[in-house]
Amino acid sequence: MWNDGRRMNELHWWTAYGLADAIRGREVSAREALEHMVRRVEALDGEVNAVVRLDLERARAAAAEADEAIARGDELGPLHGVPITVKDSFMTEGCITTSGAPELADFVPDHDAWPVARLREAGAIVYGKTNLPIFAGDIQSYNEVYGTTNNPHDVTRTCGGSSGGSAAALSMGFTPIEVGSDIGGSIRVPAHYCGVKGHKPSYGIVPSHGQIPGMPGTLTQADLAVAGPMARSARDMEMMLQLMSGPDRWQQPGWKLELPERPVDDFSQLRIAAWLDDPYCPVDSSTRRVMGDLVSLIESAGGHVDTDARPGFTLEKADRVFKALLFAALSGGYSPDQIEQLATIDGDGPAEFAKRSSAQRHREWLANNERRLQLRERWREFFEGYDVILMPVQPRGAIPHDHSEPQWERTIDIDGVERPYLDLFGWTGPAGAGMLPSTVVPAGMGDDGLPIGVQVVGPYLHDITTIRAARLISKLCGGPPRPAMAV
Repeated sequence: MWNDGRRMNELHWWTAYGLADAIRGREVSAREALEHMVRRVEALDGEVNAVVRLDLERARAAAAEADEAIARGDELGPLHGVPITVKDSFMTEGCITTSGAPELADFVPDHDAWPVARLREAGAIVYGKTNLPIFAGDIQSYNEVYGTTNNPHDVTRTCGGSSGGSAAALSMGFTPIEVGSDIGGSIRVPAHYCGVKGHKPSYGIVPSHGQIPGMPGTLTQADLAVAGPMARSARDMEMMLQLMSGPDRWQQPGWKLELPERPVDDFSQLRIAAWLDDPYCPVDSSTRRVMGDLVSLIESAGGHVDTDARPGFTLEKADRVFKALLFAALSGGYSPDQIEQLATIDGDGPAEFAKRSSAQRHREWLANNERRLQLRERWREFFEGYDVILMPVQPRGAIPHDHSEPQWERTIDIDGVERPYLDLFGWTGPAGAGMLPSTVVPAGMGDDGLPIGVQVVGPYLHDITTIRAARLISKLCGGPPRPAMAV
């Protein structure tokens, strides 16, 4: 067993692959690793409120079995014995899964969501669930079941959403990896706010059956929505993506996935573009500084960054197409009467656009879908000349808590200028509408001491390239910042 007390005390900062190696090598037992994480949550999570439910009896039994499997000499998976948490929108067999909804406060699934099942098959031990907004429907994480999750770097700010508890748990060292979901930025925004890594996969490569919403038993996988890995380590994310990706229940009989791979050992191997700011959705001075510093660092490290390159569309065009499709995808909770009322709303403001888009007719959706495909074609043409493009995640770092309703009438502050809340989706839309992979990695700290992340966006299905590019950026920028409260 592990006798180095100092190393044992830092187990919570280990990568998943490093911890799995230590467990396989009997430097530490799966039971010791689990109890270490549990003690850390009990000691530090109170003010953050990231891990909202523990499943300890079953986790302890799984850890004991993991240690016994090692003693027997069984074949072991790549995550054997590693304790993890999971976003509470993903069903976990035998453990209450609420998606933040009061009507699901006592719901106990009889099977795992597909991404969770893949990680368990690889040997991971799920010991807790992490918080989110109700039905994953906001970029702040709060609900009536479990309350509000705070940003570990500043508890007066949101941790982001919808995978906010996931990002906060990673930032605090409660888990080495997490499972997130993203339709409008729900992996990318929390990673950006909390200073960790997150990957929005190419659409359709990670089956997300068992994700709520829709309600339990739903077989539809929503337009734009993906499930993907979150971690502090890019190598962990690459491993997770390989484990979770593949055909869904409909495609399994005759479909397989082989993601393109290429060496990404240094920046000179990459053709890099950067879209650093835009008058349509201006970023604040901190974001502008961090993005500019990153470009300088990459070029000092031997890379070249083209800051003038753009795909063949404007940010405004991509944003409007994306939001029209996004609000259509989110409209399933409305009644027919509500849809009819929303369709008649007048006005040109962001809130009015959101409401009308939720009520669009099928012919309107078909037109927006064609616009999406035109954007995808422009992206395809752009990536003939570039491997990745760097973009802001949002126009600013973590915002103060704001739970006022209606959500789409909230506002945000950008360098003293009041902007619509929907500007927070302005930079996540181009990759979302293009169905492209986007890896978020911490790039620096804002003037307020909060993390600022960067999106590394690449061609469709070139997920491994964006993750490996993010790994280079992480090495250059010093890795995820640790919150002062995460001792």
